[in-house]
Amino acid sequence: MKSLFFKKTQQFVSFIFILIIFFSRLSFTQTKENIKINFPVQKYSLKNGLTVLLHQDNTTPLISYHTWYKVGSRDEYQGVTGAAHMLEHMMFKGSKKYSGNEFDRILHENGIINNAFTTYDYTGFYQNLPSSKLELMMQLEVDRMSQLLLREEDLTSEREVVKEERRWRVDNNPIMSLLELTMATVFKVHTYKNPVIGTMKDISNYNVETLRSFYQTYYVPNNAVVVLAGDIKINETKRLIEKYYGSLPFKDLPVRKVIKEPTQTVQYNAKLKKTVQNSSFNLSFQSVPQNHPDMYAMDLICQILGGGNSSRLHKRLVDKKQIATSTNCSHFNMQDHGMLNVYVSMKPSLPIDEALNLVYNDIYILRNNPVSEKELERAKILSIKAIVDSLKTIDGKARALATSEITTGNYENILNDFNKYLAVTPEELKSVASKYLNQNQRSVVVLEPKQ
Repeated sequence: MKSLFFKKTQQFVSFIFILIIFFSRLSFTQTKENIKINFPVQKYSLKNGLTVLLHQDNTTPLISYHTWYKVGSRDEYQGVTGAAHMLEHMMFKGSKKYSGNEFDRILHENGIINNAFTTYDYTGFYQNLPSSKLELMMQLEVDRMSQLLLREEDLTSEREVVKEERRWRVDNNPIMSLLELTMATVFKVHTYKNPVIGTMKDISNYNVETLRSFYQTYYVPNNAVVVLAGDIKINETKRLIEKYYGSLPFKDLPVRKVIKEPTQTVQYNAKLKKTVQNSSFNLSFQSVPQNHPDMYAMDLICQILGGGNSSRLHKRLVDKKQIATSTNCSHFNMQDHGMLNVYVSMKPSLPIDEALNLVYNDIYILRNNPVSEKELERAKILSIKAIVDSLKTIDGKARALATSEITTGNYENILNDFNKYLAVTPEELKSVASKYLNQNQRSVVVLEPKQ
């Protein structure tokens, strides 16, 4: 019988080539039990509670500057859905020192690329800048963290921008409309049921007082994570951070009253009609939150079911049966809950019944039969490659560090995920599938042509 060390070595060799190509600037350590990414990160906190992560890489004179706040649509309630996203927009509309369009003007004149995003759990702002502009960028970020203007005239104009964004991203996008309905079907109680961008009604009713309340409550240093990666000098960067962020006050945060979603006990069904040429559907299951022990097996299940052209569903529905144009599986891991979602797009004029039954059958097989070592190995390699790909650039590293720090409380978790995927066995995969992917735990959400 092969020893554990020999087996682990085989696993290591099978994906080391991928690591060399995509991760040449990082180093790895290997023992009999562990394969770990190594790149230097310093983590510390200011007296006001601001969490800071620093990664020095002086290869090129560029810095990726991320400021993420622990607030998203999970912190909203009915009537103000999308408030976190609206506040993200308002963060570009002027603060006390850099008012109006001056923020964007200064960034463009100094070769700084910037953007932002809002999710269910957090809101992120990021810039990629020449390293010589670090102090300037810090002044800009601290000003809007502490002294945002939130003027009525700016909200009036930006409200229309967000309305148009909703029309473009959701109302006129059938796939996103299907996903929005799916979230509202899977989650009946938790605020994940609400759209991140907000409903059109709530967008129309935004007011300055509501947004100011969100800003004063959540845009505080002890609710933020700042990540600087790239061409920095650690000691000098720490001095600047203390100089500009150190005087900001600590503020008590409200106790978040998380309403846990009850375990699903019956199948949920929903239907959506849009102007599309073909039917499609989401088959969804409540899953586990970020960093849950079962997350890694669920990720691998998703890879096996719908991870690319060599996955089970693509081979069966697209290649063999030729009844679908595409299939995929996504495993969404949020802070409080997760969702495993299988998406199938049918060929025009074909009903969904056969495809849906075939997906049911493949999930039944996963629940009742261990996968082969070869198929599981492929899923592990693809999952590990996704981690590697996300860390190829300084921006990718900064983003991964911020995500892991906010959603799990420790940036180091992203560096240790390799071994958690490698440790999953065929028996564990079968057990996890049986636990979460049953008939009474699924939701079927269908998109059909209007005519």
